[in-house]
Amino acid sequence: MLPTQKSSIRINDDFAKYFIGQSYLAPLSTLQVGIYNVTFEPGCRNNWHIHHAKSGGGQILVCVAGTGYYQEWGKPAQELRPGNVVNIPVGVKHWHGTAPDSWFSHLAVEVTGDETSNEWLEAVDNTVYFKATGKEV
Repeated sequence: MLPTQKSSIRINDDFAKYFIGQSYLAPLSTLQVGIYNVTFEPGCRNNWHIHHAKSGGGQILVCVAGTGYYQEWGKPAQELRPGNVVNIPVGVKHWHGTAPDSWFSHLAVEVTGDETSNEWLEAVDNTVYFKATGKEV
């Protein structure tokens, strides 16, 4: 028999302090590689953060529904649509979230590495967010 895991979506309470707005989390796999379905309500985004690792590591976002945004520190934001893939290397300060007027879901794939961790930083304030999305609520 193959090892399987059961997924259930839930309010993302464990990481709520690192988000502006409401997000939902559904772990899809934690056996070999961590894969999580993250869903953002309109206007929701996570704080700036950095993925660290002694070797390997990083994160891959696979966009599956809605309209979202990804931005690296010092660079313009990228609009994300279903089918887009974002490879986030270790050590890059960034944020991701949804458009002000759309729900958004992505699969967050944790790249295997040694001594991996996330460093959560400051919130993405409204000025940065609305400039990135080009929209206002």
